[in-house]
Amino acid sequence: MKNKSQAKREVEVIAIKEALRQLGPLHPGSLSQQKRARGETYCQLSFSHAGKGHTLYVRPAAVAAVRRKIGNYRRFRQLTGKWIALEVELAAARRRTPS
Repeated sequence: MKNKSQAKREVEVIAIKEALRQLGPLHPGSLSQQKRARGETYCQLSFSHAGKGHTLYVRPAAVAAVRRKIGNYRRFRQLTGKWIALEVELAAARRRTPS
């Protein structure tokens, strides 16, 4: 039999799954502004993937879209971390509850 906290955790898991479904495009990394020797600035995206570091030039028109993708990725990581923590708690509660 489920207790209230177990049911609450299951509702949270469902909410997390829905939030993950609603995330748009995502991309890991960070956006930084760099300065050329002649004084101009530009943006670059730095990230790691498959154990390798990557750095990409980002056109000025694409900066806002890249920021949204990075924000979505951070939200994805936050949600999946919370989901895993809840699942671990639920598994422990299930082990403690007699069948």
